[in-house]
Amino acid sequence: MTLLRLNSRTMKSLLLALSLLLLTACDGGLWNDPYPADEAGKPILYTAFTERPKHLDPAQAYSENEFEFLANIYAPPLQYHYLKRPYELIPLAASEMPSVHYLDAQKRALPDTAASSRIAYSVYEIHLKPAMRFQPHPAFVPEYMHLTAADLSSIHTLSDFKQTGTRAVTAADYVHQIKRLVHPQLHTPIAGVMGEYIVGLKEYAATLLAASKTPGFLDIEEYPLSGVEVVNDTTYRITIYGKYPQFAYWLAMPFFSPMPQEVERFYAQSGMKERNLTLDWWPVGSGPYYLSENDPNRRMVMTKNPYYDSETYPSEGEAGDAQARLLNDAGQPLPLIEQVVFTLEKETIPYWNKFLQGYYDASGISSDSFDQAVQMSVSGEAAVSDEMRLQGITLNTAVATSTMYTGFNWLDPVVGGNSERATKLRRAIAIAVDFEEFISIFANGRGISAQSPIPPGIFGFKEGGDGINPYVYDWVEEPFVPSDFRSSFDARHSGRTEIVSRQGAPKRKSIAEAKRLLAEAGYPNGVDAKTKQPLVIHLDTTANGVGNKSRLDWIRKQFDKIDVQLDVRSTDYNRFQDKIRRGDTQMFYFGWNADYPDPENFLFLLHGPQGKVKQGGENASNYSNPEFDRLFEQMKNMDNGPQRQAIIDEALEILRRDSPWLWGYHPKQYVLQHDWLNNIKPNIMANNKLKYWRVDAAEREKRRSTWNRPAYWPLVLGFVAVSLFGVWMWRVLRKREERVRG
Repeated sequence: MTLLRLNSRTMKSLLLALSLLLLTACDGGLWNDPYPADEAGKPILYTAFTERPKHLDPAQAYSENEFEFLANIYAPPLQYHYLKRPYELIPLAASEMPSVHYLDAQKRALPDTAASSRIAYSVYEIHLKPAMRFQPHPAFVPEYMHLTAADLSSIHTLSDFKQTGTRAVTAADYVHQIKRLVHPQLHTPIAGVMGEYIVGLKEYAATLLAASKTPGFLDIEEYPLSGVEVVNDTTYRITIYGKYPQFAYWLAMPFFSPMPQEVERFYAQSGMKERNLTLDWWPVGSGPYYLSENDPNRRMVMTKNPYYDSETYPSEGEAGDAQARLLNDAGQPLPLIEQVVFTLEKETIPYWNKFLQGYYDASGISSDSFDQAVQMSVSGEAAVSDEMRLQGITLNTAVATSTMYTGFNWLDPVVGGNSERATKLRRAIAIAVDFEEFISIFANGRGISAQSPIPPGIFGFKEGGDGINPYVYDWVEEPFVPSDFRSSFDARHSGRTEIVSRQGAPKRKSIAEAKRLLAEAGYPNGVDAKTKQPLVIHLDTTANGVGNKSRLDWIRKQFDKIDVQLDVRSTDYNRFQDKIRRGDTQMFYFGWNADYPDPENFLFLLHGPQGKVKQGGENASNYSNPEFDRLFEQMKNMDNGPQRQAIIDEALEILRRDSPWLWGYHPKQYVLQHDWLNNIKPNIMANNKLKYWRVDAAEREKRRSTWNRPAYWPLVLGFVAVSLFGVWMWRVLRKREERVRG
């Protein structure tokens, strides 16, 4: 009897538990929803990060994953227009674009038309918008400026402080941040560059270094910086050496954001660093968002700054922006999204699956999911697949302000120099290495062949036949369709180099032309006519992993087409950099991402006085051409206009003729978005894009519910099975009990 009672109770408990589980499952919630229930239906943007940002101090941060946060938290004087192309600087914290006036060596005023050679100083005067305020933060509460160990005993994060405060942003805050760029306890990546431009900054760094030897808090405000001046609460001046128009681009970076002096003092208190209460962990800005949650092992959250009210959505853009509904929110106060949630996702597959379920609002495309997400048209244009389109997913593409190239070492006796023999050899190789095929095979079509160092979106770039490299391509005016162009699949995988177009297109010159140039260079059929030895070219690369074998095999095949042997020398990154510094290379892979959208930031990579071996500059190919150098010096400090364009055209003709690089390609970024996410326009230069985006939270909830509707039948089936098993077991036990009694 005891056994029967015990098992009956057990079965009843089990059935009750299953019943409760079934009822809970049917309560209408989504089982796989990774977010708290109280976030449902709110205008929150959901995205992800793959690793913790190392620095959130605007004086130290320079990585893309750091700028993703800082550009939305801080408000430097300038920013890039969200919609206009080419990229255009506009005021952010500044009330208008900075005024610039020029001085000679005796600090006498010069006209705006003065020659660069006469300009000894440029003075930037910046007027700030009035009534801007910092985010809420305990550093603005006076009683928190003298905390004891006892006061901090219950403090573990910023939210543990019961009070927060704010104050108006002043010109002194911007000047203070400029001084911090050479703080001896910080490692500012642009300190060296700015020391060459901002008057007195290099000497100021030495002053602070000497002062830092005294123990205690280093109050940098005790030491004046000659090149920076506070005029009044909303005006300050920066004086730089010479004429350097590109300095305005630096004013759009977090390096030049305001920094309250009291924030530094607040974080410098004893016990703060041990609690991760530092500026590198908890930034303090005056931008559209502030960091409200920082758990880099799980998630980071930015929340709308309640004091940010100085900006509205743009009312103009490019042609077609209105039709694309990018001006629907014109004039609306920014930001349009209340909160941005970043979740840690170290793997691409979980992120991709959550995007398809609607739990992330936008997504890049990994190579694993490319075929599922994108299909190529006959004309080579990318579009979302039918599967994605049925989910309301759209594709945005943009060519990055980057260039990936293969350089020739100008100091090498075989491939370098300006002799006719070496020049024709470089041109032959440039024709043979088919970057259209490379983009198709290794980048899923995400790139465009480079015709020069300057990518689209940068002043100086030209479209169409006027912008091609005539030493590598011919411009085909009539439509050209390859004979084996059978489908979009063939277009991606046939390896053809022609680009289909009805308006004309560049067509890579033939291998026969490459072989002709090779023979004229003295290497008929890849053999040195003088020594009768096969021509061997050495390529240095850091690509030594298993995954890079196919790429290296591909590049060897490109050289095989002109009967030239390629010796690939793989090494680790440090050894590779050392070889580049010494000039111990023939050819090498390199890439460059723009610091700012100006042609100077690309053409300086080939400026002779910035050669890597002799001057330690960024000209890794050590290219030198006096005529190009003259044009570069003439162009670099000019304002954009027809005269500057004409000089750039002349400089590019020299580069294309000399062929110091295989121009390679400009990567293309692909981003997928759900149709509940609005106002998306790729902007490679701007990192503060989030404030323009808008989420239709109600539509998102509706789609999530549809796509993630729970399947109840397995639970029901399990419930029935357990119930039947329970009844059977109860009967078996009852019969056994009866036999025992009998």
